[in-house]
Amino acid sequence: MNKVYGSAAEALDGLLRDDMLIAAGGFGLCGIPELLLAAIRDSGVKDLTFASNNAGVDDFGIGILLQTRQVRKMMSSYVGENAEFMRQYLSGELELEFNPQGTLAERMRAGGCGIPGFYTKTGVGTQVAEGKEHKEFNGETYILERGIFADLSIVKAWKADTTGNAIFRKTARNFNPPAAMCGKVCVMEVEEIVQPGELDPDCIHLPGIYVHRLVQGTHEKRIEQRTVRAA
Repeated sequence: MNKVYGSAAEALDGLLRDDMLIAAGGFGLCGIPELLLAAIRDSGVKDLTFASNNAGVDDFGIGILLQTRQVRKMMSSYVGENAEFMRQYLSGELELEFNPQGTLAERMRAGGCGIPGFYTKTGVGTQVAEGKEHKEFNGETYILERGIFADLSIVKAWKADTTGNAIFRKTARNFNPPAAMCGKVCVMEVEEIVQPGELDPDCIHLPGIYVHRLVQGTHEKRIEQRTVRAA
């Protein structure tokens, strides 16, 4: 089975539709599947729900889909770098399901493992817990969080072989593996694709069984916050 496609648009062919739930990897501006996001924008699909740690910035990452009004809802942890996100949310144009960062990662991982829900203390007594089932264990209160089962996963890896075994670099590993796991179909963009056997099995972060389609391309290396000392 050939998993390697010639472009992001080809890799997404036949997978996109309106009203989808898409799980997207990325942490800050690191590990964002930018080629796939651009292809989703160009496809014109709309009313999308994204499960992603953050929404990029105004002109990068999921931010480009917010600019074109293709996103209806975000399931996110951190949104402070995106002015357009804040504008749409405060004006009632965009729905937000806010998740603590660890909870969001575990919801993705749970979905990828076929686990429908789990209990956590995180968020108890806050707005995060509103409307959720509460249960006591050993005298402590927990809330029920549900696993995320996405229609599509889009992720970005540093290196992968042609079967989809992948390695992520640094903080790109935070959300890309669980995001990849929780989708019915996973499309992964990679900086470098190698032949099977060229990667050390002990260094694999995501087994190829989770990856259905691959695309290689050049990527932009952005710095999220650049701080320099005054002269």
